[in-house]
This record gives sequence, C-alpha cells and structure tokens, in this order.
Amino acid sequence: MMFMESELIRILREQGASLVGFGDLSRFETGGMPYGVSIALKLPKEIVRGIAHGPTREYFDTYHKWNARLDALARLGADYLKSCGYQAVGQTSDVVKQDSQYRTKLPHKTVAVQSGLGWIGKCALLVTKEYGSAVRLTSILTDAPVTCASPVAASACGSCRICQEACPGTAVKGEVWEPGMAREKLYDFARCRDTARKISGENIGEDITLCGKCIEVCPYTQKYIKR
Repeated sequence: MMFMESELIRILREQGASLVGFGDLSRFETGGMPYGVSIALKLPKEIVRGIAHGPTREYFDTYHKWNARLDALARLGADYLKSCGYQAVGQTSDVVKQDSQYRTKLPHKTVAVQSGLGWIGKCALLVTKEYGSAVRLTSILTDAPVTCASPVAASACGSCRICQEACPGTAVKGEVWEPGMAREKLYDFARCRDTARKISGENIGEDITLCGKCIEVCPYTQKYIKR
C-alpha cells in the first residue's frame, strides 16, 4: 500500500482527532524512527466550563475516556503506517512509562511542539491557538517520510499571568517557555501534584492528580469555549 499523509489524516480525523501534525524527531532518542505524528483531542466545552471551581466527576470520567480514545487513535495510525510498509509505534499508555515525577522519555507535548501544534505555556502544558490547553495528546513514532512542520520556537503567552495567579497550589512560576527549557523552571511539580490530589479528594473523592484550573483559565482556552 502506498503511504499518503492525507489518508492518515483522514483516518485519524474520521475517528475524532481534533489536530494532527508531523514533526522531525531526529534529535531525540526514538529507536530509529525519526518522525512523529502528533494527535490532539479537544476536551468538550461543557466539561471545561464545569471545572471553573475544581475538578468534577464529569471531568474525571472524560479524562479516562479521552485517554482510551487517544490510545485507540495512536494504534489506528500506527497500524495504517505499518500496512504501508513502515515502522510505527503508537505511544499508548501501555507503551509509554512514567517515572515517579510523571516524566516520560519523549513527552507527547514535545512531539506536538515539534509538529507545530502549539507551544508550552507557563503552566508547562501545551497551548494551542485553536483550543488553548483544553486538549489531551498522544503521538506515533515512525520512519515514514512525512512532511514535517516547523517546530514552534517561541511562546505566545507573553506577559500573561492568568494561570500563575489562578493556580491553587501556587505551582506556576511565571517563566516564559523557550525550547529546551527544563520543566522545573516553569512549575513546581510537587506543589501541583499535592494540591491537585487534595482538591480531587475534596471535590470528587478520588486520589488522583486532577485539577484543571490552569487549563480552564487560559485565555486561549476561554476563546475556544466561548466560540
């Protein structure tokens, strides 16, 4: 089968992908697969509106449903690439392993930045012009010859401090992201984790790192949910 980027995009879009991009990953350790496919799934507007005062049961349920949908999209895209004769690995939740600091070797948001989908906000989440940070991400590694986008090389957050001021754990440090910047310069992981677990426990009775305040207040997210 002949590989066509347009066909891969069509397949992913038909199954619900909100954004699809292709990026050059040659400077990262990818097991001989120098290209990435970044896939974003927007969160429903009503779910984002609902977390203005903390995580809700609906947000909790959507979080897990969207993770399952993203795994399915990554497998679907990888299967198509393999059917065309190329190597491909979907970066699904059973493939990608997190360490105790919730780090992975190649974060989905890094692939997204390389694929031109967005930049890293002051809260250390990907921010897209279309949906703000109200997206969940997955990615595929491949050696298929894709047409790579230009990586996003600068933040568009500017002097905005909304996520910093709204953070219930005062975890956001207010630094403007630059490519290659360590996560620790942007936010305090431990403060974010501990506060999110406390809030999740109080709001929905779940011991999970789920807050979402920085997602909801982002001006780009607000533009999306008000459209």
